[in-house]
Amino acid sequence: MVAPGILYLYRVLPVAFLLSAATYVIFSRLPQLQGDTALGWLPGPIFAAVLAQPIFFVLRILLGALWTRWDTMRRGAIRVPHIPNRWPAGLDNVSKLGKMLESGYPADAFPPWFNEYGETIMLNLLFENRTITTEPAYIKAVLATDFDNYWKGDRIRTMGDYETDCYSGPVDTDRGTSLLGTGVFNTDDAMWKFHRSMTRPFFSRDRISDFDIFDKHAHDAIGQAAARLSEGHPVDIQDVASRFTLDSATEFLFGKSADSLSAGLAYPDSLSHLNPPSFWDHPSNVFVHAFMEGQRLQVDRGRFGSKWRLLEFWTDRIQPHRKIIDQFIDPIVDDALAKKVEGSTLKSKPEAETLLSHLLLGTDDRQIIRDEILNILVAGRDTTSATITFAVYMLAEHPEIAKRLRTEILEKIGHSRRPMHEDMKTMPYLRAFINETLRLYPPVPLDARSSKKATTWPTPSGRPLYIPAATRIIYAVFLMHRRTDLWGPDAFEFDPDRFMDERLHKYLTPNPYIFLPFNAGPRICLGQQFAYQESSFFLVRLLQRFSSFTLAPDAQPEDTKPPASWKSSPLKAKEKITFGTNLTMFARGGLWVRMKEAPKPTEL
Repeated sequence: MVAPGILYLYRVLPVAFLLSAATYVIFSRLPQLQGDTALGWLPGPIFAAVLAQPIFFVLRILLGALWTRWDTMRRGAIRVPHIPNRWPAGLDNVSKLGKMLESGYPADAFPPWFNEYGETIMLNLLFENRTITTEPAYIKAVLATDFDNYWKGDRIRTMGDYETDCYSGPVDTDRGTSLLGTGVFNTDDAMWKFHRSMTRPFFSRDRISDFDIFDKHAHDAIGQAAARLSEGHPVDIQDVASRFTLDSATEFLFGKSADSLSAGLAYPDSLSHLNPPSFWDHPSNVFVHAFMEGQRLQVDRGRFGSKWRLLEFWTDRIQPHRKIIDQFIDPIVDDALAKKVEGSTLKSKPEAETLLSHLLLGTDDRQIIRDEILNILVAGRDTTSATITFAVYMLAEHPEIAKRLRTEILEKIGHSRRPMHEDMKTMPYLRAFINETLRLYPPVPLDARSSKKATTWPTPSGRPLYIPAATRIIYAVFLMHRRTDLWGPDAFEFDPDRFMDERLHKYLTPNPYIFLPFNAGPRICLGQQFAYQESSFFLVRLLQRFSSFTLAPDAQPEDTKPPASWKSSPLKAKEKITFGTNLTMFARGGLWVRMKEAPKPTEL
């Protein structure tokens, strides 16, 4: 495999070499430059060839700026407010974004910029444009109304690139390919449509309403949580939810569970010695650790744009983690491919069909199948696990809401009956509760696209904003969901009733793009209903068994507790935990809780 830095130079240097070579040839023919230069040792033609690089680089930047200014004026537009760089190439803001990923709060760097410059801003980092926005109208253009002008990839810039309307250059997918390959979340155009067409039929109503898988793994997960609580220890509900969703997702996708719950649940850090070696070495734990590390590294690459290869010049740091991931997935894929070769029936019973068997009907390409399975695992495990985790966080913080939600569940389903698909329609407060959790704690707090051609976004003033070609568009869903002008003065408050009372019709109904936990447009999450059903099912089972929830700060690692400075911020003041952001959001250090078992009906 070619080293990332070598690949970057291979793409960039040919044009640079031709420029220097042409300069050398031209200047070598000038008699006055045949001798040494004023440096006393460097021949004139070589000096000119070397000097050509920085001169051309500066000219390229100046010409690009002139083009952008001319094109902006031609369109009668205005430029997006630029955040000033104090250091060359915006290295100060690159550093600030790095600290943001470590701060424990999503999009931490953005609010001060928004307060000063407005809800749409432009950064120039390492000579590449990044537009950051929380404006629903602009996000709608990116995701839906102007969908064809945006893609997931980044443009690879070379010495000869200009940001013109006629851009049709290559796409830099390597930043995400290291982890996600060519799966549905990491591709564009024909390849994306291919993956979408393969996976869409599988997520039918018949499949998402099959609760047998959910019940088996929810029973195991909640039972283990109850056993740990009976020992006198709190539980990390994020660990519980992650194992439940991983086992459910792998059985749903592969027809065979990862059986991560067989490893047992984690003890608090102070009692981690109670976890046996088999816990740490369990294949599912090794897989999850590699998966999380791979995501962290991929997100960190984002602040360097296409130049991430220079930071990982000789070695792709994600590749070792991807190898561990493949060791977990490959036996399952290989077994399915072998059965196909042997002529086994892939679809003998429609109700037994898995996504893996469905993919095998469309392709034999092992890498495509492996990548697609991994992409869907991100959606099937990480996002639903985050929803359940933050839902329990809100149950612990709002006991009156927990009581009301549990009352609805017991009235509609009872203390022990397994919920069915039809039951979910009869519990509006449960759906409102999940929606409010998704509003304040969206599993994907930040997402991005890149513009293909220069375009404009309309503004109330009548003069549109100019968006250059090859601009990375980052839309901060987490912050948009907390804007008081979009959600009302109580936007920072957790209140499920906002999805049921007059506020729904005042804010969300006329402007649905203010609520995007599942994205929107042609790339809207295929598993949206699956996620609602799985998280709803787990919460029903949890509230059937437990009647109250409290946080366990004694078990929460100290370095994952909010710093004192958060108390002075309206955005952060209420938080009792800090957050991590990979491809999805999670509770740093877990979410440790104590739960009180409800008396059984016979004991009432």
